Amino acid sequence: MQRLSARFVSVLAAVGALIITGCGTESGGPEDEVSSVSAGRTIQAQKIMRLTQVHSETGMTLLEGPVFGDDGGLIVVDVTAPEGKPKVIRVDVAKKTSRAIHTDGKGAYTSAQFSPHDGRLYLSDFAHGEVVSLAPDGGDPRIFFSGEVDGARMNPDDIAFDQEGNLYVSDSRGLSEGKAHGRVVRIDREGGRATVLAEDLAAPNGVSFDADYRGLWFSELTENRISYLRLDGKGGVTSRHTAIRVDGGLAQTDSIAVDADGNLYQGLHGRAAMAVYDRHGERLATVELPARAEGLESATNVAITPGGTRAYMTVSGPAGGYLYAFDALAEGTRQSNGG
Repeated sequence: MQRLSARFVSVLAAVGALIITGCGTESGGPEDEVSSVSAGRTIQAQKIMRLTQVHSETGMTLLEGPVFGDDGGLIVVDVTAPEGKPKVIRVDVAKKTSRAIHTDGKGAYTSAQFSPHDGRLYLSDFAHGEVVSLAPDGGDPRIFFSGEVDGARMNPDDIAFDQEGNLYVSDSRGLSEGKAHGRVVRIDREGGRATVLAEDLAAPNGVSFDADYRGLWFSELTENRISYLRLDGKGGVTSRHTAIRVDGGLAQTDSIAVDADGNLYQGLHGRAAMAVYDRHGERLATVELPARAEGLESATNVAITPGGTRAYMTVSGPAGGYLYAFDALAEGTRQSNGG
């Protein structure tokens, strides 16, 4: 999610205690971007449609969590949408139409993902430390998890499910204070038990399983690095290491998606672009917007069509919240669809 400083401070002032993870610090204009982010081939993204405009109540809009439902509709959340405005949006990408499917007076939702266990849509509420779920049509809201984990309330940012439906959360606790208090948390599929898998992290943001479900990739916003957490298949951790250091200049690491070949799509806050790496850390490509695209500052996340290669990227800034599309390097799977 765009994340903290610029986004958070303005949102905090406008919405109350709205601290949203995908948030980063202050972003610069195109003239400030560092060329090292452009390593590898360039993939040009095309504009599909504008979904939202800047909200007068919060001073911004921020699209996140793109995920395809079983009906083919693309679900997107608007993190900074005020009470009464659409917080969860369904998009028909073929017809280029959209409609609201959920709003409320409380949530600041930073990610979305369908559970393989019960088929419901799960949302992380960064501001209130909760994970909520909805029916696929946006109705029947329920609180899946709330409360403290090891004595501290979460700021849940992104989410990922394992094949059994257990939930893995990037907890960006400490982001607003600039302290490395972040965690990766596992919540069992019934929502009754939460376990800390990694701690003392610098604003963890993106989280996604690798292609074989052997481990988790997660990014740390304020360190511009991607780490790998190897799992034992029983909810435990066997090792952890820094895997990729992202040379982003003023841009920071946001959400992560993984395609069928194991390639990582790393969203960037502070630059409307995505960096693509293979599983060995080699920079393969940069997804860029056309040079004429102005007023867009962050490319937070992407959903690659399940079984296809068409990818839809959420992009936001003073110009509004947009969907852009490009051709991914491999087919989409659950790990490249939401979170």
